[in-house]
Amino acid sequence: MKILIIGGSGLLGYKTAKLAVKLNHDVFITYLLRPMKIEGSTAFKLDKCERDSVFSLFEKVKPEVVIDTAALHNVNYCEAHKDEAWKVNVEGTRNVAEACKKINGKMIFISTDYVFDGKKGFYNENDEPNPLNYYGKTKLEAEKILRSLELEYLIARTSVIYGWNPSEISGLKSSSGKSMNFVIWTLKKLRNKEPVQIVTDQFSSPTLADNLAEVLLVMASSNKSGVYHTAGKSCLNRYEFALKIAEIFNLDKNLIKPTTSDVFKQVAERPKRCCLDVNKAEKDFGVKFLTVEQGLHEMKKQEP
Repeated sequence: MKILIIGGSGLLGYKTAKLAVKLNHDVFITYLLRPMKIEGSTAFKLDKCERDSVFSLFEKVKPEVVIDTAALHNVNYCEAHKDEAWKVNVEGTRNVAEACKKINGKMIFISTDYVFDGKKGFYNENDEPNPLNYYGKTKLEAEKILRSLELEYLIARTSVIYGWNPSEISGLKSSSGKSMNFVIWTLKKLRNKEPVQIVTDQFSSPTLADNLAEVLLVMASSNKSGVYHTAGKSCLNRYEFALKIAEIFNLDKNLIKPTTSDVFKQVAERPKRCCLDVNKAEKDFGVKFLTVEQGLHEMKKQEP
């Protein structure tokens, strides 16, 4: 299968591309700021906001499946830079979707649990979205675009992606924390013997990037369409998650102090209970999502 991964230098895009190469797919990736070379794939620099460039690349590659992982993910940044967030997460996704439709390709779009307001918890695909922050709003708008275009698509909503990638491995050894996911950040702090305050009132379904990559490639070769929740099997708060990280990586749990989200006064409001029900995806695609314990053990085995 000829697969084009938008955002191949990000954690999920990188893991998906590496696995797709291993499975002998014909793999193409794009990057924007961080040049990325993955053996067995072909890489292109692409800004998904540049419509002509997107259409030109799609005409050149003619992928059968496009997996769009590229977005502005920083929730506070999106809240403070709404025009930029809309340009990337909505208009950029529109460019990818319309180019995909033009070449009769299938599109898999990575969305988020933040399309929900977190009042119910354990959301399934039939629950009504109601995003609290601008990041969630842009992702929901992008979902609507896919639905309106009459193209073959899958929307994969996920939650708190974690895992190793090259930039984060180097980040673990430096002072830079810009690209770190929650697990990498927590490991860095605990290994430096630094105390951390972690909230007890934000629940989610942490998702190992490797596990999600496997699922996305199963989805890519299926004939299913529509919205699917694709996240980890555990529902827990960030404090509980941090304790699991300390436990599995043999670090000092006493450095982890419980607190609540109002202490941090974040720019963007976070939904409180955003765990996702993944039963539909497991049933329809014959896949299994990992618990937090399983995912962290797998990550520990991979540590460079």
